[in-house]
Amino acid sequence: MSLAVFDKIISDRGSRYAVSGGPARTRAEAQALLVELKRNKRFAKATHHSWAAVLSGEAMRDDDGESGAGQIILQMLERAGLSDHMVIVTRWYGGKHLGGDRFRHVAGAVRHYLAQTGLAQGGLGQDGR
Repeated sequence: MSLAVFDKIISDRGSRYAVSGGPARTRAEAQALLVELKRNKRFAKATHHSWAAVLSGEAMRDDDGESGAGQIILQMLERAGLSDHMVIVTRWYGGKHLGGDRFRHVAGAVRHYLAQTGLAQGGLGQDGR
């Protein structure tokens, strides 16, 4: 497994975000990436691990309690033309509700991942579109 992790990339009102990901062709491989990430004690204590992937042509996502986050990640992966790859946005809740800003942060985390890994294909706008 080759899991790329970018930690402490966004901080807002006490909430902290990280983004991770790696190649996955099946749901089992996607689950293995999630297990690998949670082996790190700091990540195991995170509030949410929202993720998405297009695995062998099938779109999959999980909000992990962060309603709507998986869909944002999935849309961005589809727009980037990225398949057989899983992206996980991790959030440590800081005690204050972020409202709509949390969606901006999820999109920002995915953009960071795509840019850092060189997987971005074409120009994603500021809002991930």
